[in-house]
Amino acid sequence: MTARTTRPLPSVGGTSRPSARRRLVAVGALAVAGSLLLTACGDQTDSGGEGGGEPKAKTSEAPLFDKLPKDIQSAGVIKVGSDIAYAPIEFMNEDGEPDGIDPDLAEAMGKVLGVELKFENGTFDQLVLGMNSGRYDVVMSAMTDTKERQQGESKDAEGGADFVNYFKAGSAILVKKGNPKNIETLDDLCGKKVAAQRGTANETLVKEQDKKCDGGLDAFIADKDTDSITQLQNGRADAVVTDFPVALYNELNAGGGKLFEVVGDQIDAAPYGIAVNKKDTQLRDALKAAVQEIIDNGEYAKVLKKWKAEAGAIEEATVNAGK
Repeated sequence: MTARTTRPLPSVGGTSRPSARRRLVAVGALAVAGSLLLTACGDQTDSGGEGGGEPKAKTSEAPLFDKLPKDIQSAGVIKVGSDIAYAPIEFMNEDGEPDGIDPDLAEAMGKVLGVELKFENGTFDQLVLGMNSGRYDVVMSAMTDTKERQQGESKDAEGGADFVNYFKAGSAILVKKGNPKNIETLDDLCGKKVAAQRGTANETLVKEQDKKCDGGLDAFIADKDTDSITQLQNGRADAVVTDFPVALYNELNAGGGKLFEVVGDQIDAAPYGIAVNKKDTQLRDALKAAVQEIIDNGEYAKVLKKWKAEAGAIEEATVNAGK
């Protein structure tokens, strides 16, 4: 927000020095103007006695605005922590703006809440910690809702969180076009070079599979999912384990659809959740109501259709549905 500025007063009639009478008139005019200004400012406060009072709370005609906490109403913004490098869920478009399923759903939710959901970029495995320390109000970043994250037992969810569930997705295996290593299942990853993003359910899946393999597998754990995809493209990885919508998006779009393909079935579909500090129950419930509202008014379906993600649709907003 830019600072409010005051326009300079126009000069009074040429460059000659004003007479005493004109100075008195000018002083009187300024006094009246100052009185009117003070009166106008007084109209912006509650009548809590002489000398002003507390500023009036902001109002909105949005149907769910009154469900929000007062501090969010006053700010007009919900700060959203997100790792914005996970197309098509969230990514930076050509204009340098957040784009994708999560930002579009957040925009629709903002309309029914009467505030802006403003995305701020961060590192995935630090997002919940950032929220619980006050840097963000919520986290919306294709984050799978799990009991470990709810309870703070996961390394990427220090302090724990409540999750407002809004989408459903599992993991998938992405390989080079033509599937040169003949990979179809998790068991086929044994002995292969496999990439996944740090702090995600996909990293857990890879590490669990490593234990099951006789001789293990060669895991490359990247800070960004895009780094995992680059490893595959450059031949340094034989496969990437990533979220199904992300894998499908890369199959259809990377290199004009000529670089990658998804193999096998979707693995362990689970709910995505908007993470909220466990103490912020009013904000959590407002977000849940917003998710349900956009499901009911049809905006939710429009967003998923735009991104060809209808397979992840849910019918009812829930809280902490992850296992």
